[in-house]
Amino acid sequence: MFKNTRLSALLAAVLFSVSAASALVSAPAYADAPASAAASAPAAAASAPAADAAAPADAAAAAPAAKAEKVEAENPYGFSAVWEGGIVSRGTLIILSLMSMGSWYIIITKLIDQMKIFKQSKEASAKFWKAPSIAAGSASLKDGSPFRFIAETGTKATQHHDGALLEQIDLSSWVTMQIQRSVEKVQSRLQDGLSFLATVGSTAPFIGLFGTVWGIYNALTNIGMTGNASIDKVAGPVGEALIMTAFGLFVAVPAVLGYNWLVRRNKSAMEDVRSFSADVHSVLVSGVMTTANAAAAGSKKVG
Repeated sequence: MFKNTRLSALLAAVLFSVSAASALVSAPAYADAPASAAASAPAAAASAPAADAAAPADAAAAAPAAKAEKVEAENPYGFSAVWEGGIVSRGTLIILSLMSMGSWYIIITKLIDQMKIFKQSKEASAKFWKAPSIAAGSASLKDGSPFRFIAETGTKATQHHDGALLEQIDLSSWVTMQIQRSVEKVQSRLQDGLSFLATVGSTAPFIGLFGTVWGIYNALTNIGMTGNASIDKVAGPVGEALIMTAFGLFVAVPAVLGYNWLVRRNKSAMEDVRSFSADVHSVLVSGVMTTANAAAAGSKKVG
């Protein structure tokens, strides 16, 4: 019923998730220049001959500049360090990455579906109702259009009402049931994947928090075993563990926003679908009733 570029959407979701996750921890770390260079300047000046009196002054002036100088250093704490944290950390990262890619894939594909429905709704308004019959109007719509699917379902319902059990249902009720079922199929197709977005939005922060708790536990265990509680031994591993929480929020926020946005757009799309189905139902039922009355009148005249 819908034709989507699923592969393109999947590739876009993967590229977006990978690039955003890389940017999350790609900020370079900066460190002060080694203080040994600044400290060696006064020592070298003190050992110089007394005749060279300008050398200590120059070294003293260069020392503050050396201290203020910043050099780019590689950050030892990041996704690479988290990945090397063990099977639990790796599993948490993999789960969050899959959630992120799945969320963006669903958001992109659902958005494409909705854009197609809005375009097909305008096409149905422009072409379908100008046709001389329901069958001709259906033929004027593109294959895969939900509006064509509804119209063809209603037309088939008026032509095929066979079977001992089905004949006990009057034709008008049968057409109503068939059109309603086709509308429900369209709605079900539009809602595919939204439950996944809701699940990701509600669980991703807690999965990231679990990774953070596990990382802090490992950091504190290492500190307890080594007996070294200096700031560089505490801040690094704890900051590394907090990456999991940030990644969990990064996965959850787009899923929640995308879910709410898609649900709102689905309501607008289904309003167009239901309006179209109601009009088709009225035309079909009125045509069936007119044909039935004409047939009944003809049989009375014959009798």
